[in-house]
Amino acid sequence: MQVEHHPLITEFPELREKIHTLKGSNDHFARLAERYEVLDKQIVRAEDGIEPCADALLENLKKQRLALKDDLYGLLTRA
Repeated sequence: MQVEHHPLITEFPELREKIHTLKGSNDHFARLAERYEVLDKQIVRAEDGIEPCADALLENLKKQRLALKDDLYGLLTRA
């Protein structure tokens, strides 16, 4: 079974233009977005069994991704 990625543009399709703009103009947003994408890929690889990891670590990674998503959404809605 293929696990689904959660890219920001899929998570917030209505904010596609803001995501693109902020990635190019806001270093803090760009760093958070990059960290989010790295975490998302790491989670997908773990869930697909490509890079297995302990359940506790996977849950921690998912919590980190969710916290980053919340932070990014806050930046997007205040921009």
